[in-house]
Amino acid sequence: MAKKSFPKPTDSELEILQTLWLTGPATVKLINEKLNEKKETGYTTTLKLLQIMHEKELVKRNESERSHVYSANVTEDDIQKSLVDKLLETAFSGSSAKLVLHALGNSDPSQEELDEIRAYLNKIAKGKK
Repeated sequence: MAKKSFPKPTDSELEILQTLWLTGPATVKLINEKLNEKKETGYTTTLKLLQIMHEKELVKRNESERSHVYSANVTEDDIQKSLVDKLLETAFSGSSAKLVLHALGNSDPSQEELDEIRAYLNKIAKGKK
């Protein structure tokens, strides 16, 4: 089965998607308020980004109310998989090991994260037998 491909969101589009994944469907005003908690973003900039994202099918728009309500049209998991797949191919020549080793070498994972990684690796290893 072929993987569904998604357009790669820009950093600003990804911030909007993260907001929608956390809050659920929202108006431009609410999305803009949430974005402004992190950095100053103009209302018209947020509106234009949402219009572009709608054209790219990253978000859906409900036009039944006076204020349009936007919702994510892609899941967080789908976007993460798409971005990691692209990074894996372009920066690590398809080597999962290089990607994982590089990611772990550049961070300081907690014991809980290491336990989670170890459990996942054990699960994969059992499936290969």
